[in-house]
Amino acid sequence: MISFLARFFIKDHKQVDSPIVRQSYGMLSGAFGIAFNIILVIFKMIAGVLSGSIAVFSDALNNLSDVTSSVVTLIFFKLSGRDADEEHPFGHGRLEYVAGLIVSLLIIIMAVELLNGSIMKIIHPEDVELSFVIVLILVVSIFIKFIMFASYMQTAKLIDSATIRSAAMDSLSDVLSTSIVLVSLIIFEVTKINVDGYAGIVVALFIFKTGIDAAKDTINPLLGEPPSREFLREIEKTVLTHECVLGVHDIVVHNYGPSRVMMSLHVEVPSDENLITIHDIIDEIEKELRQKYHCTAVIHMDPVDSSDSEAMAIKSWLTLNIEEIDPSIKFHDLRIVRKEGEKPIVEFDLEVPYRYKMADDELVKLLEYRLREIGEEYSYDITVDKKEK
Repeated sequence: MISFLARFFIKDHKQVDSPIVRQSYGMLSGAFGIAFNIILVIFKMIAGVLSGSIAVFSDALNNLSDVTSSVVTLIFFKLSGRDADEEHPFGHGRLEYVAGLIVSLLIIIMAVELLNGSIMKIIHPEDVELSFVIVLILVVSIFIKFIMFASYMQTAKLIDSATIRSAAMDSLSDVLSTSIVLVSLIIFEVTKINVDGYAGIVVALFIFKTGIDAAKDTINPLLGEPPSREFLREIEKTVLTHECVLGVHDIVVHNYGPSRVMMSLHVEVPSDENLITIHDIIDEIEKELRQKYHCTAVIHMDPVDSSDSEAMAIKSWLTLNIEEIDPSIKFHDLRIVRKEGEKPIVEFDLEVPYRYKMADDELVKLLEYRLREIGEEYSYDITVDKKEK
């Protein structure tokens, strides 16, 4: 539905990599949610009055909170598109994550309120009524919420938005909760067993879980989370297509909001290549990354001297020994620093998985001990980099 509306309300709607188009999709999703949730609140309030069911009222109030969530989504998507300024030099993109966090908190608060109301209904039960009009309202509500879930999910995938994905999961939980409400009314009509309060508790728990899951999806990017392996491989593949690039490592990606990324990386190049030529190649890579990923890229150049036989021999020795210690550990950027009157220094970076079984300093000591097999004429400078398994 949102993708269909985008054809009429969003210019260049297919250019989803564009920050402006992405922002427009977010705002359209917010307006879409406001309109449909207001309709659902009216329908369910009518059904609640007719049936006298706390579960139906709870479901209506849940949709009322969804209206607020949609308003927050609309406003914050608008604000997140503002340009960078002196106080926020990296832009306002993370406001989208703040919107998602606010939405999740509203969902949790509503769940707690509904849980309280449902418990009171169990303590002081009242008869509920079922009619064709009530059934029709609830069935139509389920259908509308499912349409909203499918529309939100399609849009979330299209623009990779955690906030809209949260709205999608909230809509799916509404489908389940309204279905439970309908079943509880049918049970009372057939058996005269009042499970209205218990159904309300189930609805509240569904809503609460949705809020917790939504909060996780927005807190992680706010705190800072690693890029996906697929994204890292894509960056690596892009860089390696360029002339004179021997390797890529130490890729660091900072997310300041969707489509607002800063990255830094190390690129290995031949040490005997012309410096101006290498500089031009690095500039070309940065430009391609900027155009392809809408990011700011900074590249550190690591010269590799393939004619240094000593360094190549140590590299071969390290490859075998590190594999023996643990295949999950890797190393890169090895070179020998030679200064007159001092021991040659063997420098390299060690890639170690997070939460590795051995502490970093213990692993370095173990490796330095083994490196003595090469000879006592070297000292070592080993930097530990953390990586995903």
